[in-house]
Order: sequence, then C-alpha cells, then structure tokens
Amino acid sequence: MKTIILFFVQILVKLKILTPIRVARLKFFYKLHRWPDFEHPKDINEKINWMKFYGDTSQWPLLADKYRVREYVKDCGFEDSLIPLIGKWDTVEEIDWDSLPRQFVMKCNNGSGDVVVCTDKKKLNKEKTLQYFRKTLQAPYGILTGEEHYKQIKPCIIAEELLDGSTQPNKSQSLVDYKIWCFNGKPEFIVCYSNRHNKYYCEIGVYDRNWDAHPEFLRYSSHYIPEQKLMPKPASLDNMLRIASILSKGHPQMRVDLYDVNGHAYFGELTLTSSGGYMNHFTQVFFDKLGALTVLPID
Repeated sequence: MKTIILFFVQILVKLKILTPIRVARLKFFYKLHRWPDFEHPKDINEKINWMKFYGDTSQWPLLADKYRVREYVKDCGFEDSLIPLIGKWDTVEEIDWDSLPRQFVMKCNNGSGDVVVCTDKKKLNKEKTLQYFRKTLQAPYGILTGEEHYKQIKPCIIAEELLDGSTQPNKSQSLVDYKIWCFNGKPEFIVCYSNRHNKYYCEIGVYDRNWDAHPEFLRYSSHYIPEQKLMPKPASLDNMLRIASILSKGHPQMRVDLYDVNGHAYFGELTLTSSGGYMNHFTQVFFDKLGALTVLPID
C-alpha cells in the first residue's frame, strides 16, 4: 500500500498538483489528527516543518548524509568518536564481500532505519541483502514527508565496524541509542532507545541533562514501550553532552544521536527533522516544551 501511495504522490508532485508543503500538511494531519499551522508554529513538530520550508537548510544535505557528515564531525574535533568506516559503495555491485570482516553494520547514507547488522558474515543471506539495498538506493526518500534536503544527497552504501554491545546497561539486546535534543548548542533532553527488536519496536525513556527521568513526557504504543528499568547514567555523559553541544551549535534545534560503549562516546548521526516533523510518541506537553526551546527568526 505504501508503495502505491508513494507512486501516486510522485506523479502528483511532478504535475505540481501537490507541492512538498501540501504533502507535509496532509502527512501532519494524518499522523497527528490536527491541521498544522506552519506559518505560526508553536510546538516542535510545527517548528521543524517551518524550518523545512522557510528556514536556512543549506547545511542539511551535508548534516543528514550519514557518509559526508563524518567530515563535519572530524572538522569539529571529534574524529575519535567516529565508528571506524570499513567501506563505501555507490552501487550494490561494487560491494567487495571478501574485504568485509566477520561482523559489520551496513546502511544507506540517506535513509532511516535501513540498517543491516551482521554478526556472522557466513550466515548472512547476501542475495537478500543485495536486493534490499538495491531497492533502498532507488527509493526516493523524503517525498512522502516533504523533506526536500534528501533530494540533494547522493545515495550510497556504507559499512562500519560493529560496536561491542555485550556490556550495554539493562542487558539491552541492541546498542542503547542516546538521542540528545539540542537547541542552538545547548543539550536539554536525552531520549534513550534500547532493546530494539526491529525497525520500530523498542523500549524508550526520557532524561534531562542531570539524568532525572521524565516518563510523563512519553506516549507509549505497540511500537514504543516503557523501559523495564531506569537507564543508568552513561559513563561518558559529560563528553556526550560536550560533543552534542558543539555539533549542534548554530542550529535552532538538532538531535545528536550517540552511543556509549565501555565509557567511550561514539557518533551515530545528526537529525534536523526528527520523524520528519510528525512525532507522535511524546505528549503534547513535551512537544510544546521543545517548541519553546526552539527559537526561530520569527519568534
């Protein structure tokens, strides 16, 4: 069904019957069940959409590119936080499987959640993996969400080392993803995602910069369930906050995603348009709070 909808939206966009901002309004209404006011935004979802269509997005194609952003992180002085890169390929036919180690993580540079975690190369279904990435590379990401900056990202596939998550807190079955919400270089909240079982199912928790928990900001669903236990304060929290602060400086809002492995902070990605600007797994109180922290030129 999603493929059919995308096909018709593409046609309507090409015919200029649907503009990106009209797509975004319809998507907003569909996800959040209310008509948005992008011209006079108040909460974080509306302000993300204001920035998408009226703000300065000149840096967004670089920052949202999971491959090119590595240079930005390096230029900011945090090369030691980068997960070692194994390879980069523009097509699936270029992938040199023999050069890959036993374990690795493979993903596209312009997508969301399209990650293949390989724990044993001998057991990996290569043909299925090739088909998956061939399809992902061809997908026109961003059309259904009005995220125009993705059009300027040249798609590619990258492989990084698989970080050792065996010592993760709360015995998480996946790396704990620390998503740090920053506002013009000031980190305010950390959203923790743990025990991921697939693209959408995980445990979630919200903490402030002092590591006080705020479960009252969460709206749980079949995709996002409560943490079984409060997440321990990560050993590298101070460094993660420092990294997030510098990487996000100059941007009204940015989410800096990091990992903590054995006390060392590792870079994940930068996100300017969290969930495209259609988040629905937090309370309106939290959306309003984040919106108040996001200062735009029109405020």
